Amino acid sequence: MSETPSRRTWRPGRPVPVGRLLGQHRRGGGDPTLVVRGHRHWRACRTPVGAATLAVSAQAGDGTIDAEAWGPGADWALEQLPELLGEADDWSGFEPRHPLLAEIRRRHPHLRQGRTGLLLEALVPAIIEQKVTGQEAFGGFRALVRRHGEDAPGPGAELRLRLQPDAATLAAIPSWEWLALHVDPARSRALVQVARRGDAAWARVGAGSAEEVDRALRSIPGVGVWTSAEVRQRALGDPDAVSFGDYHVAKDVGWALTGAPFDDRALAAYLEPWRPHRGRVPFLIAAAALGKPRRGPRMAPRAHLPSR
Repeated sequence: MSETPSRRTWRPGRPVPVGRLLGQHRRGGGDPTLVVRGHRHWRACRTPVGAATLAVSAQAGDGTIDAEAWGPGADWALEQLPELLGEADDWSGFEPRHPLLAEIRRRHPHLRQGRTGLLLEALVPAIIEQKVTGQEAFGGFRALVRRHGEDAPGPGAELRLRLQPDAATLAAIPSWEWLALHVDPARSRALVQVARRGDAAWARVGAGSAEEVDRALRSIPGVGVWTSAEVRQRALGDPDAVSFGDYHVAKDVGWALTGAPFDDRALAAYLEPWRPHRGRVPFLIAAAALGKPRRGPRMAPRAHLPSR
């Protein structure tokens, strides 16, 4: 029988698209750290004070959001719930500057960027996603969590909800096992370097400013501009983080706003007037599912890694 959960009822005073906000942290449809059952969204996470299972219900008609949590990190997860659902995301300094961006904001006035406050949680899948197809990245992350993670507290096992492996576990995974997970040596080396710093060290880094976090992340061989931005978007809700180097972002923003795809240099120049809110431009374009049409052949998964 599951332990008695901690509970919280939050009254945000605004509409909150719970599923869409939590979906910002989902790594593919089979992500074992996020499960949806009916109107409840289940999340497994390692907080600074221990593992937690968080269940968040869709917003009720009276505007409330009910949440339950299990495990040693339950109270931390409930305390952080508003930030996870975008309460700290302040758009007051953002000027659309383009009619299309203004229209997207008008159509999606309640869409915000949530933040988990958990740096390592965002960093591990971001490294796995470097320079590979989404299919390969999501499959590698899913296999890592299923093989080396553990059941989430409370009803986690029944739901097949899994925690990401902790830093000590990641650091101990041998090179041949990373290959079996379809993670090549360049990415596995970066993952091991990250893991060797330990959970507590990353918790301390995550308490710093976005600039400090960026410097700490990029000091690790194999962690560059793209990975840092992906992590800061999810862990910190950094509105200025732009995923330069992404296969689609520059093309999509250029196509949507000018009719011609950008490269990274053109994207950087175009976004400069929005600083310190540059990341909101690709965020809005993605929210509206706009961008360059995908008419070409899909990028194929690499075939040189061992099959499972």
